[in-house]
Amino acid sequence: MVKIKWLGHACFKICFDDIQYVIDPFEDEYVPSYDNICTSADMVFTSHNHNDHAGIMGVKCMRRLTYGVNVITVKTYHDEQKGALRGVNIVHIFEYKGKRIAHFGDIGHILTEEQKSKIGKIDVALIPIGDVYTVGAEKAKIIAEQVDAKVVIPMHYRCEEFGFKELDTADLFESLYSKVKHIDTNEYIVEENPLYDIVILKYERGNNQ
Repeated sequence: MVKIKWLGHACFKICFDDIQYVIDPFEDEYVPSYDNICTSADMVFTSHNHNDHAGIMGVKCMRRLTYGVNVITVKTYHDEQKGALRGVNIVHIFEYKGKRIAHFGDIGHILTEEQKSKIGKIDVALIPIGDVYTVGAEKAKIIAEQVDAKVVIPMHYRCEEFGFKELDTADLFESLYSKVKHIDTNEYIVEENPLYDIVILKYERGNNQ
């Protein structure tokens, strides 16, 4: 079983059966209104070294030897000028028992043909949609189509009282799809044949383990 848990902003805890990975934790008090990250994992990954993605001190690394998850990294950029404005961004692809989960970090552009080929087809794509610092809704959808994502979980946007106020909400991104699933928790279990295109998770205070 692959379970994806949203810890807020662009941070996720991904469980591959009993293997636990965390990606892009934010520093304490850095992203408005979210609880500080306070969890444990076998490994911690970051897409780039910005405060809202590299707060690794909030994650207790268990340092267990883990087997079975293959991790692929693909170099992209945080902007449309090949990193001249905000630097390099790393896309992480996690492969486990035939499932491929991709976390796109703070990607700021649509994929080149070379990047698209390296990433390949994806079962669940975690893509930023908030614009300003990353791609917005329209380009996020293009990226999802480029990797033939079965399901997209949007991230890095403003929701209710949470997140940076300058970011877009998920409304525009939702409007681009006809098959949307809202989940009343911050967890999603990857399905074999999903009947929807995007999943909107609900941020839960006090559930950041």
